[in-house]
Amino acid sequence: MAQLSDDCFAFGGKLMTVAEAWALLSRRLRPVVRTERVTLAQAHGRVLAEDLVARADIPPHDNSAVDGYALHFDDLDPEVDTRLPLVQGRAAAGHPFAGAVPRGHALRVFTGAVMPTGPDTVMMQEDCVAEPGAVVIRPGIKRGANRRRAGEDVRQGAAALKRGRRLRPQDVGMAAALGRASLKVYRPLRVALFSTGDELREPGRKLPPGAIYDSNRYTLMGLLGGLGCAVTDLGILGDRLATVRAALAKAARRHDLIVTSGGVSTGEEDHVKAAVEAEGSLHVWRLAIKPGRPAALGQVGRVPFLGLPGNPVAVMVTFYGLARALVLLLSGAEPEPPHRFKVRAGFDHKKKAERREFLRARLERDADGAPVARRFPRDGAGILSSMVESDGLVELPEDLTQLAAGSMVDFLPFSEVAR
Repeated sequence: MAQLSDDCFAFGGKLMTVAEAWALLSRRLRPVVRTERVTLAQAHGRVLAEDLVARADIPPHDNSAVDGYALHFDDLDPEVDTRLPLVQGRAAAGHPFAGAVPRGHALRVFTGAVMPTGPDTVMMQEDCVAEPGAVVIRPGIKRGANRRRAGEDVRQGAAALKRGRRLRPQDVGMAAALGRASLKVYRPLRVALFSTGDELREPGRKLPPGAIYDSNRYTLMGLLGGLGCAVTDLGILGDRLATVRAALAKAARRHDLIVTSGGVSTGEEDHVKAAVEAEGSLHVWRLAIKPGRPAALGQVGRVPFLGLPGNPVAVMVTFYGLARALVLLLSGAEPEPPHRFKVRAGFDHKKKAERREFLRARLERDADGAPVARRFPRDGAGILSSMVESDGLVELPEDLTQLAAGSMVDFLPFSEVAR
């Protein structure tokens, strides 16, 4: 397992924008996981650990894009039908035509067939009239029509897939097209996850007075799993320093990252901060976002540690703004920011300057069919139902203080941050 410098999470500023956080992480973090080789069938969702360079053109030869007839464009009359005799034989996918097609003749070809020697154009069979031993070609086709060129997909020597890409189905398909039977990938990031707090209980158990069910841990399991992590659920730890410290030290021996929810503030019953400092180092990052609280980043021994807020909405927003980039970088992936989409705001809103706000919203259609963001009516950081009933987040930049209904805003769908 690779190691990070002791001060990789050090930050002396007061407030940090999301963009600054991503830039700092990108400069200081590198993959902490080893690589392994897997088959193509095992590669989906994994992070590529090598550039895949095309060893040959794709496709490797000119071929027909349709079922039809291969011919010489210069044999065609541009004004009236052209009748061409057929060369005996045919060209089909996997069965090239062995000879050459002379001027003034055509050859029956099928989709994917190697272009025969001579012809430069293919006429679709629907635009032809077949006759015994001949074919009649209608006028109007362009030179080179329906002919796929060798290398038009990927040229020999080009990097078809770059290291750091999380492999989607189409990426695995491209690897297959390159002729690769196996791929070098990063191993899944092993994440230890637990919640802290004497008030938390496992779902399914009876709640005593003052207790609540632990929802954050299950939310984080889904978020981390969606990024390809191998998550170990360490359950709930009570508010006892010795318990928390022992759990952190044990988790650091077998994991690449430790993530906690709650217990990172400075209250008398918040022991995570003291436990991390006793076992390593801790730095508190104050992100200029709402909702969200300071996030704790540090190391337990040499293993990265991330402490997220306790409120369920704040933990998700902080994950989107900070933890997602950290996890992807440690996993070897390139942490490209999720795509935002421009939609019309269906509400007015005032906000403070110099902080980024994330408003929960669902999308509806206006009279013209254009998407409009409707804000969820309650915005408390503990209202998890607001995330359930929303489609994503309206993201308002730091310099905006007044939003008027009808303005265009950035909308971040939940589906974008889960990849």
